[in-house]
Amino acid sequence: MDTPHEAARAAIRGDDAIAIAMRARGLRKSFDGRSVLQDLDWVVPEGRVIGLLGRNGAGKTTLLRCLLGLSPIDAGSIEVLGEPMDEPRGQRLHRIGFVPQSFDLFPWMRIDAFLDFTAAFYRRWDGMLVERLLGTWQLDRSKKIAALSQGQRQMLAIVRALAPDPDLLVLDEPVASLDPIARRDFLATLLPLVRRPGKTVIFSTHITSDLERVDADIALLRDGKIVLTRALAEISARFRRAVLTRTQGFVLAPPLAGAWSARIEESGAIYVIDEGDAALRAALDQLAEREQATVELAPLDLEDLFVELA
Repeated sequence: MDTPHEAARAAIRGDDAIAIAMRARGLRKSFDGRSVLQDLDWVVPEGRVIGLLGRNGAGKTTLLRCLLGLSPIDAGSIEVLGEPMDEPRGQRLHRIGFVPQSFDLFPWMRIDAFLDFTAAFYRRWDGMLVERLLGTWQLDRSKKIAALSQGQRQMLAIVRALAPDPDLLVLDEPVASLDPIARRDFLATLLPLVRRPGKTVIFSTHITSDLERVDADIALLRDGKIVLTRALAEISARFRRAVLTRTQGFVLAPPLAGAWSARIEESGAIYVIDEGDAALRAALDQLAEREQATVELAPLDLEDLFVELA
């Protein structure tokens, strides 16, 4: 049986035996002449949690909205749950949950009226889950949405997204407005969902500890493209910060083909490498010998890797 990492890699290769939740090919999107997504290719295998990382302004929200058909694309193609995104989506929408960065819909409605209205559009609606989350997060059914705080609105958006028991759950900074207790409650609710067969989650967040808690695969968006897709366990096992030092120091980081990043610090030339790449490891040793420098390797956690690469 394939491990989750092997399944993810097979999906990225396009193996037919691996079920695909979402696939983007050659995706392009611009705003006012500024390119945000540039020939982006991305495959999301079914049954995994994918943590989408990127700096503010990298295009994470734009990418998610394009994938869901909420924003038109300039070029490329998108398939979601086995269907092209440009096809009628009535059947598929029953299987998708979405939590946007901010929730400002229907401010005149009360919570109970909004949830009853929303439930009518879905074939699967878990009323018991709704009641449990409303109670846990102390959301008063009789309150109007306009009277809710930003954090409470975000909680309501999460309830709406989880209640239909979605096969694909897309979360765009879902916990940014939540306090630590509510965030922990949300993750405790999310974990049983994502561990069920066939459920897929795309989770955009800057809180790397949350991604570590749900054991997410990592996708890094940079310069309009997905530049890294790895299982979290592999990142921990293989990615290292390599520091080259010598007495006279460095003005520029010497080129190292295959390094994920290179920069200069007072301590020396800093690289991010995949230690499991034998050719890259050999090239690093050769570079150190040529530059008469010493090499020190240090592990990287997810936050360190994000800072180095993003």
